[in-house]
Amino acid sequence: MTALRRLAVLCGALVMVGCAQQPAKPLYLWESFPRQQYDALLGTPTAIDEQIRTLQAHADKARATGAELPPGFRAHLGMLQLSAGNAGEARTLWEAEKAVFPEATVYMEQLLKRMSAPLNKAAPT
Repeated sequence: MTALRRLAVLCGALVMVGCAQQPAKPLYLWESFPRQQYDALLGTPTAIDEQIRTLQAHADKARATGAELPPGFRAHLGMLQLSAGNAGEARTLWEAEKAVFPEATVYMEQLLKRMSAPLNKAAPT
């Protein structure tokens, strides 16, 4: 009986080990993005070009590892690009944010509309 009990305990332990789940892979590659966004909202003085470089490096790392960029990443980078005078790049990033996160469409459309509004007002009627 003792050998049978040992065998039962061993089988039970093997079943438990075999059913153990691996840690879930994170859905997005966040890294320092939340902190950078927080600092930007607080108005922490960091050069826009430096912020853009940091986010570009983050995006490059995500692309290299096959990870997804978090929600709002492209929108935030687009705002920085617009502040740096790169309206075309901002438009591209906001369109990409809409494509990846359809729930952001209303906000992205509003930003795109605001960006093109001065052009519409300048056009002859």
